[in-house]
Amino acid sequence: PSSVGMASPSRWLLAATLLAALPLGEPAASHGRGGRLSAFASPLSPHLSQGKRSLLSRPTPPLLARTTAQRPLGARLGGLRCSSGEDWRAEERVVVVGAGVAGLSCAIQLHQKGVPVTVVEASDGVGGRVRSDVVDGFILDRGFQIFLTSYPEAQRLLDYDQLALKPFYAGALVRHAGGFHRVADPFRHPVDAVLTLLPTHPIGSVLDKILVGILRLQSLIGPLDDLWRRPDERIAERLASDVFFGQGFSDAMVDRFFRPFLGGIFFDNTLRTTARELDFTFRMLALGENCLPEKGLQAVSDYMAGLLPEGAVKLNSAVREVAKDGSCVTLASGEKIKAAAVVVATEGDAARRLMSTADVSMAPEGEPKKTMCLYFKIDGPPPTDEPILYLNGDGVIDAENTCKVNNMCFPSLVAPSYAPQGMHLASVSLIGLPSESDDEVALKVKDQLKGWFGASVDKWELLKTYRIDYCQPNQEPPTDRDVEQRLSPFVYVAGDHTDSASLNGALRSGTRVAGLVADELVPILLKRNRKVVDDYAKEEGIDTVKS
Repeated sequence: PSSVGMASPSRWLLAATLLAALPLGEPAASHGRGGRLSAFASPLSPHLSQGKRSLLSRPTPPLLARTTAQRPLGARLGGLRCSSGEDWRAEERVVVVGAGVAGLSCAIQLHQKGVPVTVVEASDGVGGRVRSDVVDGFILDRGFQIFLTSYPEAQRLLDYDQLALKPFYAGALVRHAGGFHRVADPFRHPVDAVLTLLPTHPIGSVLDKILVGILRLQSLIGPLDDLWRRPDERIAERLASDVFFGQGFSDAMVDRFFRPFLGGIFFDNTLRTTARELDFTFRMLALGENCLPEKGLQAVSDYMAGLLPEGAVKLNSAVREVAKDGSCVTLASGEKIKAAAVVVATEGDAARRLMSTADVSMAPEGEPKKTMCLYFKIDGPPPTDEPILYLNGDGVIDAENTCKVNNMCFPSLVAPSYAPQGMHLASVSLIGLPSESDDEVALKVKDQLKGWFGASVDKWELLKTYRIDYCQPNQEPPTDRDVEQRLSPFVYVAGDHTDSASLNGALRSGTRVAGLVADELVPILLKRNRKVVDDYAKEEGIDTVKS
């Protein structure tokens, strides 16, 4: 177009191009890896499926490589101070408190929407409860965890090829009455499953096995979200009398299989957890595989952190206080970090403490679940060669806060990288936290496992123990999967305590809160950018109306 007084017909095109190319709140001089304005409504999975080659790591567009000395329009986007209302928030970053998977999920998706973000983390690494340590060449996840490939949010956000997932056998070996008895997924191991129907198999009756199939089928019926509209009753109640037209499982099936199996998932041998979680878990088990990443669960968190711009995560930065209006956070060191908004993405108890500093109250939470995980190194071969989960079927209803083994496995048989060559790793999980010392617990655990695997257990050496006093939020009815996350203007909360207690729930909470934050901030950011474009056009004599 051409018009009288226009200095150059290409300048308005340049201004529009720069506006479209820039993320909404980040100055051109520090653009780094950003998303386009047009990416607001785009689904994340097509880009993230390519890992580091995704939209989130796209190189800086050539137009943005100009020097600040030339003062292009983009340079001015970071220098304008709006004077009215909440417009000043356009100049600050969203601060996410906590670099667990919920906080990382939120940060990734805000970044993808073009909203600048900083993550502050109290510890020395990312991941929260999804972390691993390397001890003497062994990979030790902080608490035994299994990665379910069918988690919808994990499929959307993660690159499974980069995680190099290694599967478990789809089933378990239940220790009962002096022997091991196999329970198998009939669709993946049909021959093994048929053998469980023999009358001599002590882990449930034939009717129990049929009911397991019905429970699995019920979990697959309807949309996923409909599972959370089903009766909010305890798992124990569902299993006892509400599986199929009033028919429930036998006491033997519940005690020998469901208590240790679901106890290992929900850290609840008494089965007080909501049955909605049971349906969700059965659906995920039916649709996917149980795996371990080749480099441990830490690989999940590291992959997610790698999708953020360099310097976006600030470690060893515990937050002491959150401003009531979400305008800043104060670190334990006294440093203040200004914020456009604040997302507290910590465990539930920590979130309540921080929210109280902002004069925001959160609904009380029941007693969180606890666990103790012990790792033993084995010099030489393990007592088995099968990558399978072992369950204690000799009665664990009273196992909470005792040294009684609930479940165990050999992670190095699933993913050999978990142990140095020629050695193996044993992982043992207890429900609750026993009062005995770590060494006393280890001796009692080994004494139990000698009955399972023989005298070779005496040679196992304790590597490390983890006492985890918040491994999952309480999930006893009544439950609410979609807890309110916007607690006051520009102050939000995320974490599995606002969703379901799983990796999927933590990721989903980050997705939900990122949408809420963007809804509140994007109009402010657009207003700021629009004003800069208008001022630039006026200064350069560009007639935007005729253009």
